[in-house]
Order: sequence, then C-alpha cells, then structure tokens
Amino acid sequence: MKRSPKSSLALLTFAGAAVAGAPALAADLNVTVEIPRLKVAEYHKPYVAIWVEAPDASAAATLAVWYETGLKEDHGARWLKDMRQWWRKAGRAMSFPADGISGATRAPGPQKLVFSGAKGPLSKLAPGQYTLVVEAAREVGGNETVRVPFAWGGKPGKPTTVSGAAELGAVTVAVK
Repeated sequence: MKRSPKSSLALLTFAGAAVAGAPALAADLNVTVEIPRLKVAEYHKPYVAIWVEAPDASAAATLAVWYETGLKEDHGARWLKDMRQWWRKAGRAMSFPADGISGATRAPGPQKLVFSGAKGPLSKLAPGQYTLVVEAAREVGGNETVRVPFAWGGKPGKPTTVSGAAELGAVTVAVK
C-alpha cells in the first residue's frame, strides 16, 4: 500500500509529537551522603540540602532537605537559611514542609537515597551535564558544600565520589 506525501508527513508529525511529550529519562539517581561522626563537645545533627544545578549554576531541582521537622509550628524551618548557597538559589522560594522533599535530620553514617527520573523533581530534567550539590550546616559547627558532576540522559556511567573535609564525608552519585 502506497502512502500519500500528506499522510506520511502527518504520521511523522504525530510520532515526533509523541516523542517530544515523553519523559526524557526513566533512570534513577542513586546518591550516598556520608554524615561523619564528629568528636566535638556539643554535637547537633546537620541540616542538609541536596539539589541539582544546571550548567549555568542555577538550581534545576531540589531533591531533599533534612532539618528539624518535629518542632511546633515548624520552627526548624527558620534555620534553613543557614544553608546559604541552597537558600539563595532555591530555598527561599519554597514553602516548608515540602511534600516528598522535607525530612528529619539524619544520624552519622552513610545515607543512601534513590531519586526516580520517572517522577518527582528529576522527571523534568532534560538530558545533559549537571552537578549534584550537597550542603550541610550544623548548629555550633560549620557549613560545607560538596559538588559532584554527573551526566543525565545518556548511558549509565561509573559512580563519581567527592569527599568533604569536615561536615560532610564522601558523596557518591551514580545514574542507573
């Protein structure tokens, strides 16, 4: 059966529209964040923000924010601005608690997280080069930021690890 040029063009247009409307990637972003056990007189679990930066250093997606969530009237949220870099890029525009993003502070040790590319903040991420940023701030402590580059939308690559110096240990990112 022969197709007319008009029907072939219509079929190509329909197929192109279907592909353009599909999610860019259904992969997962596996992240491990090491919260080090510090030997200090007064230890407080750190507040942590985890987000993705685009190549122009703008915030592409906030993935997680760990802070003291059990306080009355969500008073723990008032200290989120101590994570200065995240706060300036994305935090001040958000309302807290943020569904699917907010969580309680975490104890020392490795924290394993999986972020789905099929739903949530990563579902709108176009293929390309990005940076996962983890920022930690601790009461009576310091502030530290770790940046881990990764490629989104291509073949899964080898895990990449970058280590912090004080408030954060190793941060590992793998696209699966």
